[in-house]
Formats: sequence, structure tokens, C-alpha cells
Amino acid sequence: MKEILIENQSLMARILLVEDDEDNISLLTRLLEHHGHILSVATDGESAVLRAQEERPELVLMDLELPPTADDPPDPNAGLEATRRLKADPLTSGIPVIALTAHTMAHHQERIAAAGCDALQEKPIYPFENLLSKIAQFAPGDV
Repeated sequence: MKEILIENQSLMARILLVEDDEDNISLLTRLLEHHGHILSVATDGESAVLRAQEERPELVLMDLELPPTADDPPDPNAGLEATRRLKADPLTSGIPVIALTAHTMAHHQERIAAAGCDALQEKPIYPFENLLSKIAQFAPGDV
């Protein structure tokens, strides 16, 4: 991947952030853009799948509990279902998905892996370097 410098920051990866909490969106956007990543945001499962198909990001950060569609209340399985749909579609099946969740017990991890997530990031995300390390594992180029 060609490196482009903007204000002494390298552009690292095009990331689709799937998150419905405005505070989390704001925090992750600021932190990830500060580290040179380009973000796009979806706030429900349906728009996440459509955006991934249209934009073909290099990585998806998927909150697991979010509305299935813009008109629905949050559902604890909507992020897993969106991930299944991404992994079943030949256009998006190769895009790595990092699950963002507070549920990290063994049975949760099994469900997350079974849905097709490539990694898990515990929420709250601290220290932030943990997420950056996971992104570096999956993003192409010199991340």
C-alpha cells in the first residue's frame, strides 16, 4: 500500500467502524484518525453490510450489540449476524472483522469466532494500543 503523509501521519488503513454509541464513535474516530486511519461509520447491521459492499474497507471494527436496521432497537446478535452476512458474500468475505464487545467469556468467544470474526477487542478499549496492535495484524501494507 502506498504511504501518503498528512500532517506527519501515514495513512494506514481504510476502516469501517460499526458502532451505535455516539460517544464510542467520537472517541474511536478521533483516536484512529490521529493514527492515520481513514474511517467510515455505520450505526446498524444493515447499513454496515451495505457500506462494506460499496466501500470495500480493508478492515471492519464491529460492535456486536447494535440495531439490526436503523429503525430497530439494539440487539445483542446484530453484529454477529452482520458479520455472518459479510463472510458469506464473496465481495466482502476476505475483509477481516474485529469484534468490539464487553462480553469476553469463553462461550461468547466461541460464538464470535463461529460468526466469522477474525479477532476480538474487549470494551472498554484500554489501553488503546491493544486495538492498534490488532489492526496492524490484519490491515494490509505498512501498518
